Amino acid sequence: MRRATRTKLGSTKNDELEAAFDKLEHETPDFLTRAICRLRKPEARKVRLPLGILCIVAGLLWFLPVVGLEFFPIGLLLIAQDVPFLRRPVGRLTLSLIGRWVRLRTWWRRKRASSKARKDRHRTA
Repeated sequence: MRRATRTKLGSTKNDELEAAFDKLEHETPDFLTRAICRLRKPEARKVRLPLGILCIVAGLLWFLPVVGLEFFPIGLLLIAQDVPFLRRPVGRLTLSLIGRWVRLRTWWRRKRASSKARKDRHRTA
């Protein structure tokens, strides 16, 4: 693993949060990717912080039928953009969750493909 070099402001060039946002943009549909890009801009801070707090509160109300636990990491991700000490842990958490999602999706696709192949073999037999 390469060591990240520090810049003047104390942030790393290989920032985990930036990598998490990049991977998240790669995994999400186009309309969500556009929203993420807009929220990452510096001028969106006035929207990003209240939205992040709202998502965290909604995530704590996961037992209600309308909101879910998935709002909590989204809120952390939005707030971590502006709170320096949250950038690294939230970035690592997000990268871990995205990695799990990719593995789960790959497993599911393989399972569906093998199931479909089995059904096709039974039909032809």
